[in-house]
Amino acid sequence: MTNPDTGFYENLPALNIPVSKLVGDIGHFHQVPESWHIVAADIKNSTQAITKGQHHSVNLIATGAVIAMINIAYNAKINIPFFFGGDGAIALVPKEILLKTLNALQKHKINTFKNFELELKTGSLPVKTIYQENIQLKIAKLKVNEDLNIPIVLGDALHYAEDLIKNTIPEQEIIPDDKPLDLEGMECKWDKIKPPKIGQEVVSLIVISKNDTTSYKIFSEVLQAIDDIYGSPHRRKPITVQRLKLKANLRKINAEMKAKLGKFNLPYLIKSWMIGKYGKHIWLKKENGKDYLKKLVALTDTLTIDGRINTVISGTPQQREALTGYLDNLENSGKIAYGMHVSEESIMSCYVRDISTHEHIHFVDGGNGGYTKAAKSLKAKI
Repeated sequence: MTNPDTGFYENLPALNIPVSKLVGDIGHFHQVPESWHIVAADIKNSTQAITKGQHHSVNLIATGAVIAMINIAYNAKINIPFFFGGDGAIALVPKEILLKTLNALQKHKINTFKNFELELKTGSLPVKTIYQENIQLKIAKLKVNEDLNIPIVLGDALHYAEDLIKNTIPEQEIIPDDKPLDLEGMECKWDKIKPPKIGQEVVSLIVISKNDTTSYKIFSEVLQAIDDIYGSPHRRKPITVQRLKLKANLRKINAEMKAKLGKFNLPYLIKSWMIGKYGKHIWLKKENGKDYLKKLVALTDTLTIDGRINTVISGTPQQREALTGYLDNLENSGKIAYGMHVSEESIMSCYVRDISTHEHIHFVDGGNGGYTKAAKSLKAKI
């Protein structure tokens, strides 16, 4: 790497402290280099699509968007921060891979419209522009456990850029090259996942701060309150190995195939169906399958802080009521706004480079369009 800015995120220290403590100390955060860019992909009219029962397709398309960006960076041997949303994805990328990233998203956009008749809005905004507008963009890296580090962003920059890309900036004219879209590692083999215990529910929560400059303080308090009410991140995680069930639903496998490959592929369909039908008895009995399951829960991403708190948690209705009461007080005092959606299960999509190592990450959303419906609830308040 000739440009020292290119390795910026790679070189950030991964802080092994509780997330509420990390967020509460602005000294842990760093300015993103001006030469980097915010890249976003967002499904237009995703709320309507989910209302029509297309929540599975929306989740697949969002997963494909984030994996398209990850793979460009992976092949360039660059580490980038990325953020999965239920109906889209955002990443910060250095200028060296900007055009390749936009090229990949353009291919994904074409596939999305062809196979799902949904429009994917894509584009980018220079970080330099963010700073010229005096919008905060600070980042830190959290060590969640031995296998997983995640980016933590403070400031409204990512959502400011996303809004411009969706609604204001003219679509960038990109003619994709002839290479096939690389969604290597995209796996969506798990069926809907029930909470760990009977009587529990899955909560999809989005919290924004009303004051961008002091968001770190209020976010720290909110994250601590979630710990106090629901327990540690491990205890409130909605995914357990015991609840995982491989899916052999041909309709869902067909949708996954079209999202990943952009076309019908009979061998892929048969292989995926066989894994769903018999994988529990064959694939998951092998040593690498067992190791994969052990790592899977540890590598499940249920918290995204991209200028907002986005989290999927499991617990009892009583715990949710306690959290809602706490958040209502903060909202009524003008400190935050929040959106919440409650469902009976969660859904998980996966990025798996190598099941025998820690090179996989699993994106979780609440069932029936959890994050998208939480965002709709939030939008009605602001």
